[in-house]
Amino acid sequence: MDQAQIEAQVLGSLSQISAADWDSCACPETADGGRPLDPFTTHRFLLALEESGSVGRGTGWQPQYLTAYLDGLLIAAAPLYAKSHSQGEYIFDHSWAHAYESAGGRYYPKLQIAVPFTPATGRRFLVRPGYEAIGMSALVQGAVQLAADNRVSSLHATFCTEAEAHAGAEMGLLTRSSQQFHWLNDTYSDFDGFLAALSSRKRKNIRKERAQACDFGGEIRTLTGSDIQPEHWDTFWQFYQDTGARKWGSPYLTRQFFDIAHETMVDDMALVLAERDGYAVAGALNFIGRETLYGRYWGCTEHHPCLHFELCYYRAIDFAIAHGLARVEAGAQGEHKLARGYLPVRTHSLHWIGDPGFADAVSKYLDAEGRAVGEEIEILTDYGPFRKSNPEEQQ
Repeated sequence: MDQAQIEAQVLGSLSQISAADWDSCACPETADGGRPLDPFTTHRFLLALEESGSVGRGTGWQPQYLTAYLDGLLIAAAPLYAKSHSQGEYIFDHSWAHAYESAGGRYYPKLQIAVPFTPATGRRFLVRPGYEAIGMSALVQGAVQLAADNRVSSLHATFCTEAEAHAGAEMGLLTRSSQQFHWLNDTYSDFDGFLAALSSRKRKNIRKERAQACDFGGEIRTLTGSDIQPEHWDTFWQFYQDTGARKWGSPYLTRQFFDIAHETMVDDMALVLAERDGYAVAGALNFIGRETLYGRYWGCTEHHPCLHFELCYYRAIDFAIAHGLARVEAGAQGEHKLARGYLPVRTHSLHWIGDPGFADAVSKYLDAEGRAVGEEIEILTDYGPFRKSNPEEQQ
């Protein structure tokens, strides 16, 4: 198929394209009436970020959505942003920026294909079925051309799929590996079935933590769909602000985001609340995908032992088992998740660097980093909580 037939367009807002058109590339699997693989690249999620002011002017995330049309048909799209900083990405390139600017270059602005503030693996090169190869090629070429034409230092696609990483590498992009901790559902019938797969010591520790958490003096509920009420977001906003202030200095999402998400995405969310005397003292917000539960935000107004583990990790496992989900992604970093049944997995990103000399230096760094990540995953997996072949571990 002739690449010259494809027309690339840059959109400053998702309001310039219909939800049906965008989602025909972002989540074509929903044609069967089911959920998207993940909700984060859907029109409704990205537009909620825009309309709430979480991205856009003054945020350092300026939408530049890239679209590709063939004979008037949208065949591919990418959530592309012009970035003036490296915050809210979770694939850290601060050292790259410092090195480049120390050598006299200008690292910012840069271009980022990503879901803002969301370290969850998913498709970043959104392609209509039947146009996979030509669609991704058009997006990669279009994004690189946009970066070169605007003389920005670099282009990055973060938390892409493994298949996209391999395809991008074949197109000349640099690949980067990083690590997260995910819980994998080995067809467990219930939480006790999961515990049975663990070593005796880890099994006892989790039971102890769950008992401690539930001893805070109230009850824990998981709410979805219409059970989530608008007033719940007033409370959750307090949790989110507290966590955001401690982790990032200021929250990435605005208060309005949660109101918009309630109107357009309430069926995509599972809200876990610890309540006492009619008031929530802690909460965790998850997003529901077709195969995966994505743990996103947590916060509290009172500290209680192990309540964080219960709301964020164990209740997520309960939900995944009950709903037949294959995995739980519990966010970025956190080796403490290993003891709670979350194993290390490799995550992927793609990068284009405009300066040849700097690109060569980054490439060598990424090769060494990738080997180190692989070795760490192997070591951590070996230290995981699951039963070994030693009979004593099975008692």
